[in-house]
Amino acid sequence: MTATIDRRKFLAAGGVTAVAAAAAGVSGELLVSKGLRARPPSASRAAPASTRAPELEIAPMTPLPADETLNIAGLSPFYTPESTFYRVDTALVVPQVAASTWQLRIHGMVDKPMILTFDDLIQRPMVEHDVTLTCVSEAVGGGYIGNARWQGILLADVLREAGIQSGADQIVMRDVKGMTIGVATDPVLDGRKSMLAVGMNGQLLPAEHGYPVRAVIPGLYGYVSATKWVVDMEFTTFGAFDAYWVKQGWSQQGPIKTESRIDVPKGSGTGLAAGQVTIAGVAWAQNRGIEAVEVSVDGIWYDAKVAVQDTIDTWRQWYYVWDATPGPHVLQVRATDRTGYTQTAMVHRTEPNGATGYHTVQVNVA
Repeated sequence: MTATIDRRKFLAAGGVTAVAAAAAGVSGELLVSKGLRARPPSASRAAPASTRAPELEIAPMTPLPADETLNIAGLSPFYTPESTFYRVDTALVVPQVAASTWQLRIHGMVDKPMILTFDDLIQRPMVEHDVTLTCVSEAVGGGYIGNARWQGILLADVLREAGIQSGADQIVMRDVKGMTIGVATDPVLDGRKSMLAVGMNGQLLPAEHGYPVRAVIPGLYGYVSATKWVVDMEFTTFGAFDAYWVKQGWSQQGPIKTESRIDVPKGSGTGLAAGQVTIAGVAWAQNRGIEAVEVSVDGIWYDAKVAVQDTIDTWRQWYYVWDATPGPHVLQVRATDRTGYTQTAMVHRTEPNGATGYHTVQVNVA
């Protein structure tokens, strides 16, 4: 779903100061070696009134049509609140960046190097787009995934103005602390709604999620796309430069795999009463979209009902009503994307480019 944002509401942000870091003064988690470890979500702590940034108004989100979201107890909400949206931190303290001094430098293998200020950004046409982000460290059935509505400008429009030179197959994105994220050039320019985002779920970006500007690129794992506090984009080649996570043993490119998860019922031998039991969860295949979801009960597969697809860049909620009989049972789920590919049952760890396998839940029915 895409809509125009009232640009006048952004103009007041030119001199806005940074939202204070939610965890300022509190030790963060430095990610080292090959282990991408995501920080559990935590509630933001407000900055003192004297340093708090004036709230930047963003046009209210257009409600989803009723058939695009399901109201099932225990099912992940379609939009993940920013307070519970997963985080992967690479700085000991969340950076505090003022919009009034923020700049994005675009250089390297380009004809016209550019510097974009926040004022420049907010005077461009604004869009909003729903995108599900996924961490490459997401284990099968894990929680390091979230869906949000992002507001900002289309990244490809800016980059094309710089005149990208032939052979520049990598964009090295750097955050304010110098962290390097290597992003393949083609996915940014192929027509998907890659963004320089300034808003999240109808509000100003929280500091923890990249205030004042972050990159959002559908269809790629976060370690090769989701650069928070972005200030530099250098066009180069994969042969010439290895970004941080590649040096730790992860793949140079990381398209998101077609996957699915059971949210309810919970596993670990959860006790259930015999009768009708709703099995529900989410499935995702960003930049391809989900076509169908199937649920297995003790090895027999059944078609699940799915909510209407919002955009091909978001997860899709699903459910199946099961006539549960007494005894132990094994539940599994698999998704098929719109290219016709059905996720593999082969179990593979997260390294070097994402986990695979069926999410499996064991339950006991009384």
